Amino acid sequence: MSYLLQHLLIKSAQNHPDGKAVTFGKESLTYQELDTITNKAAHVLINSGVKNGDRVGIYINKSIPSVISIYAILKAGAVYVPLDSQAPQSRIAFIIDNCEIKCLLTSTAKAKSLPGILEQCKSLQVALITDDQNTVEPLPLDVISWDAINEEKEVSLPEVNSISNDLAYIIYTSGSTGNPKGVMISHLNSLTFVDWAGDNLDVLPTDTLSSHAPLHFDLSIFDIFVGAKAGANVVLVPETLSMFPPRLASWIEENKITVWYSVPSILSMMVTHGQLPKRNFENLRKIIFAGEVFPVKYLRELMKIIPQAEYVNLYGPTETNVITYYITPPIPDEQTKPIPIGISCQNMQVFALTKQNELVTEPGQEGELLARGTCVAQGYWGDKVKTDKVFIDNPTQPNFRDQAYRTGDLVTLDEEGNYIYLGRIDHMIKSRGYRIEIGEIESAIYSHPQVKEAAVIAIPDDLITNRIKAIIVMTNAQEVEASDIRMFCSDKLPKYMIPEIIEFMEELPKTSTGKVDKTTLLKQAVDS
Repeated sequence: MSYLLQHLLIKSAQNHPDGKAVTFGKESLTYQELDTITNKAAHVLINSGVKNGDRVGIYINKSIPSVISIYAILKAGAVYVPLDSQAPQSRIAFIIDNCEIKCLLTSTAKAKSLPGILEQCKSLQVALITDDQNTVEPLPLDVISWDAINEEKEVSLPEVNSISNDLAYIIYTSGSTGNPKGVMISHLNSLTFVDWAGDNLDVLPTDTLSSHAPLHFDLSIFDIFVGAKAGANVVLVPETLSMFPPRLASWIEENKITVWYSVPSILSMMVTHGQLPKRNFENLRKIIFAGEVFPVKYLRELMKIIPQAEYVNLYGPTETNVITYYITPPIPDEQTKPIPIGISCQNMQVFALTKQNELVTEPGQEGELLARGTCVAQGYWGDKVKTDKVFIDNPTQPNFRDQAYRTGDLVTLDEEGNYIYLGRIDHMIKSRGYRIEIGEIESAIYSHPQVKEAAVIAIPDDLITNRIKAIIVMTNAQEVEASDIRMFCSDKLPKYMIPEIIEFMEELPKTSTGKVDKTTLLKQAVDS
């Protein structure tokens, strides 16, 4: 029985010892090789002072060493904390201190930034360098070279007293106060999703999975652990390719990817710029997406270009991983509304409550989506106030203790019982006394045939509460003016929902996980 995430690797090393486990460029490790090297690395971590439950940071660009780091930390009985390798030093330092990270796995290249980070944090004591370049400048902490792992004679699995309720990883997400918050995920939380995905999405040992998401983004959990559960080959997307659609499309073709998983905006960019009809995607049998709404016109076009693939929409915040799914049928040409987020995954339950705490049971009713089950995280690291605000006692179950997570997402039901995502509750704004959902405006703008990307933000205004601004990327901006967009929207939206301000950009700013960075857009709008 796999009750710890590392058991997935151990079993595949037994069942598929010579099968490729992870590939990056021309380098790869078999399951037996990955199991052996991570056992050795785990012993080195334990010998360096890492104990059960310790948080250990991973500060490496995505690579085979980053995957080795994950399993080594877990096998040492510790908790891995993936750090955004492109994040500002101040953010890295905050997470290290906030999570009380004493040991950090990093590369020679990233170690060059450690002096600046160490000036801002106090907890870090040990750095394990995960490559053999051996050119790290002297640092005011214990530095362990990769040679220590190569020379480690103990290759057996360390004996650690971990159970399924212990933390496996902490992923930091943006916080409303300006500081990131650490979502605590146990082995059981993660395996609830991994077991469902591996069984119900039919991932096989013969599959070649892409790994596009960075490790600090929860989409990476599918890539790393569902791949290991199946005994499949996980191919890491080079960070230099991740935002370049033509090269990314070529990469999918060249690596004969069978299962792709990413945020929809990456797929949309490939549709518009990836020259997909020129590619051979005969191996691609499953396209999975999550994290944001997929504009229907791009999804429909993608389904026409790659018709043999099954298209799966997954939904779930970091605090639950994935909790609903929707297998996408052919999309009619006239459809403009987004596809549903679907129904609960097995062994998880979602339900929606109105403001009156009544269950949403019929189409047309709206409410906040809640989740319950072993998928629900343990809360936010070191922040009981934020934890208690959204991790609550299930209001529908008064007879025994049952934790539920408030997603903050507004949903309704369709006629088939699928949940329809309406938007964030905190994205429901007021302007001139009207309640307005930003997502609805974005959907209308996206349906314009020449709109490539769009984001709508609310700019605070003393007179009317909020002014609505749309930032748009066109396929050919020379042919479209702001008045044309307003006229187009007037056929789809009431007057009070039509953006007052429309700005055209060559591209929208993105976060490190590939989503549109609305925080930056709002700051630019307010500062201008």
